[in-house]
Amino acid sequence: MNQTALHRKLASKDLKDLQKGSLQKLFDLRVATNLPLIRELFYSLYSDPKHNTYFKELQELLPVLFETRSDELKNRDLQLLKKGNWYQSEKMVGMQLYVDLFNKNLKGIEEKIPYFKELGITFLHLMPITTRPKGENDGGYAVNSYTAVDRRFGSKKDLLSLTSKLRENGIYLMLDFVVNHTSDEYPWAKKALKGSPKYQGYYYMFPDRTVPDAFEASLPEVFPATSPGNFTYRKEIDRWVMTVFNTYQWDLNYSNPKVFLEMLSNLVALVNNGVDVVRFDALAFLWKKIGTNSQNLPEAHLLITLFRMCLQTITPGVIFLAEAIVAPKDIIKYFGEGNRKGNECEVAYNASLMALLWNSIATKKTLLLTKTLQNSPGKPEETTWINYVRCHDDIGLGLEDQYISEIGWDPWLHRSFLLDYYCQKLDWSPAIGYTFMYNPSTGDGRITGSCASLLGLEKAMRNSQEEAIEIAIKKILMLHGIILSFGGIPLIYAGDELGTLNDYSYLNNDHKKEDSRWVNRPAHDWGAVAKLKEDDRPASIIFQGLTHMISLRKKTKLFSDTNNVVLHDPRNPHLLLYERTGKKKNGVCILANFDEHPQIIDASILVSLGYIKEGVLHDLLTNRKRSLHSGLVEVQPYDILWLTKP
Repeated sequence: MNQTALHRKLASKDLKDLQKGSLQKLFDLRVATNLPLIRELFYSLYSDPKHNTYFKELQELLPVLFETRSDELKNRDLQLLKKGNWYQSEKMVGMQLYVDLFNKNLKGIEEKIPYFKELGITFLHLMPITTRPKGENDGGYAVNSYTAVDRRFGSKKDLLSLTSKLRENGIYLMLDFVVNHTSDEYPWAKKALKGSPKYQGYYYMFPDRTVPDAFEASLPEVFPATSPGNFTYRKEIDRWVMTVFNTYQWDLNYSNPKVFLEMLSNLVALVNNGVDVVRFDALAFLWKKIGTNSQNLPEAHLLITLFRMCLQTITPGVIFLAEAIVAPKDIIKYFGEGNRKGNECEVAYNASLMALLWNSIATKKTLLLTKTLQNSPGKPEETTWINYVRCHDDIGLGLEDQYISEIGWDPWLHRSFLLDYYCQKLDWSPAIGYTFMYNPSTGDGRITGSCASLLGLEKAMRNSQEEAIEIAIKKILMLHGIILSFGGIPLIYAGDELGTLNDYSYLNNDHKKEDSRWVNRPAHDWGAVAKLKEDDRPASIIFQGLTHMISLRKKTKLFSDTNNVVLHDPRNPHLLLYERTGKKKNGVCILANFDEHPQIIDASILVSLGYIKEGVLHDLLTNRKRSLHSGLVEVQPYDILWLTKP
């Protein structure tokens, strides 16, 4: 049973009549509703009788944490519940950004709210803003605190001011909760380094290599080039510490229930700043077990659901995003399965769609894209995806070997081709990207680079090739036109709306130069923004094109995510064809050409779907009707059409 549906019923009373007593009563009802499931989840993870005292501690903690939440945010929780699945709305359009790179600090973000509104942004993901080590810190994902705002971004007061202004302007906020690990400067880690047995028990620590070697036998390496292995020796305490990501990021030991209780308190403190969506970072790694790869384990799903049920009891308006970049068969599980269906995470990254789009750009074919999407498991109705073209991270090639083979390609050779295409190994490729974490023993590697540079804009501008510039711009708009019309929340990486190129300044920073992901983490180009009225500039064309598509998306109810995406066979390997259907037999049909040459589709396909009547089709993007003079519809290179029914 989906608990959120029950909470909506509990919040059905008119909000105008709510008093503090009513808020307390609704909390008590949520406790009664959720406690049986919370108990079941807790004891599924912590079955040892010695853990009974911790469940009692959890029961006592829930009302204490509820009291830490302001009445304003308690009322907002109920307002969001009344909205239903607000995160599935066609009006949701997101942007991801680094605060300092975008506009200095939190006050700077607040100043740019008019910019977000001009573009049409209603959902904002701020990259980590809490304190972190001064040197290497994995872009802020090595946390020194879960609650203290790093001084470079401002103060707690600045954060509260920003979240208040975002609410006033109808913009939802997402912040990260780095749930898998802390930095080695975190207070628990410091106490562990001083010899505290209690805090050493908060991490995976071992006096010799016996247990670490047993883990290593089946653990893959996340960063093989810069952080090989999964354990780091700390001579201060003569212990081996589990560090799956980087040597300075210590994995938390959730088999210790005290860790869960402490982290739940940290989570509530985070959302009490006015957070609407929690990005659960690296949640696939939460549970470790010898003999496995310690990813996507059943216990990890139980733990996430336990977090979700406790948070939903305290602050039911806040939702979870699963940051799990895994295969479709695995990512779907983070929405919840069985009696946990719909009770785990409401949102997940559609990493497969992202990787497949880049695959289609390189191959100029949609065969693998369509085949994978057709065979991907369906998601629960109350959940949604985040669809994106680029983000702060690398592009992983998590493609299904089976499907690659079935369309006649060799999986190993195909991945090698993609790395060569995007990472400057092929003279004819327009892409300027870089290899990230290449592992010569396996041939695995990932790709870094900005959206515009990977799509050819940088190379075309270097060589002053006007036609190539136009093609790159069309590619940028086509890919964004897909994520804006596919089922889920479209998330634009800041700078991509301007066609920002690779940033090579990171090579001059000793703490960044070994991490090529910084090439696609540029400072925002406010100079380009100041010149947006100059219509012939690439940045202006891209910005205007995106703003137009966003505006149309927000006016098109069918783009709300109601599991209404239907893939169709265009009978042309270069075309992508899918439909957003409605209950009243209305719809929007999206048709995109991934080839550098015009491609055709049999008009009878679109006639059968109802998008051509009396030889005329209507494109929503151009608001033009097109008369056909043959039985074929021609789609220009890298064009995207949003067709509506007459």
